[in-house]
Amino acid sequence: MTNAVSDTRALESLLAFWRDAGVDACYGDAPVDHTHIKPTPTLKAVAKATAAVAVPVSLDGGEAMAEARSLAAGAATLQDLAGAIAAFQGCPLRGMGASQAVFARGDPAAPVLIVGEGPGAEEDRAGQPFVGKAGQLLDRMLEAAGLTGRVFITNTVFWRPPGNRAPTPQEQAVCAPFVERAFALLKPRVVLLLGASAAKSVLQADEGIMRLRGQWREWRLNEGDVSAPVMPTLHPAFLLRQPLAKRLAWADILSLTARLETAEVEIKG
Repeated sequence: MTNAVSDTRALESLLAFWRDAGVDACYGDAPVDHTHIKPTPTLKAVAKATAAVAVPVSLDGGEAMAEARSLAAGAATLQDLAGAIAAFQGCPLRGMGASQAVFARGDPAAPVLIVGEGPGAEEDRAGQPFVGKAGQLLDRMLEAAGLTGRVFITNTVFWRPPGNRAPTPQEQAVCAPFVERAFALLKPRVVLLLGASAAKSVLQADEGIMRLRGQWREWRLNEGDVSAPVMPTLHPAFLLRQPLAKRLAWADILSLTARLETAEVEIKG
């Protein structure tokens, strides 16, 4: 085999790997040395900077966040909220190749709220979150835990990030009023956060997911009497890549199920 043929096959293999990983877009004319890029700020830092600095009109600036808060506050039902999200123009992800807004699926009266990171390619096509391979794994785990039909599933952002990358804190901050409004309208008894991006966004935490997972936290809104216990866990997409980690996520879901059962017994009693 010649070196040229070997190099061609290696390149084809690499391109196939990128395709399977969801890489379908390229930005910039030259490579970027990411080892010299400053760490991405947490959502808490982004919110603090937005409040302290006058931000020019932009897709992820103060006016976009104000528009999101206004639209979210005007939604009296989850169906209204879906319409408000579809009408929202302030998230920069809208202009990065997403074909539609992807809000939620599940029971609008569910006792369990599940928040993931952002829609992928399958979700972008279907218009519903967690319908690809990761979603199928999530559904199997929920079924095994007796939670089928008892969940409402959404994400921290509602448009597919290019290349299925994780959403940035800035993108999550713009969409946060809609996530919080979904929480306020649903009033779940327990919340499950899938993955590092979701956990850091909702909890405004700096720790990594391996430190956060399995630990009960509280999600409490600044306005209104809405709060719920929160369990961060590993994202199903990570479990597909690291099957041995499924036992950790399964332990988290069992803990959530037990917490839900206790809450329901207390309500009935």
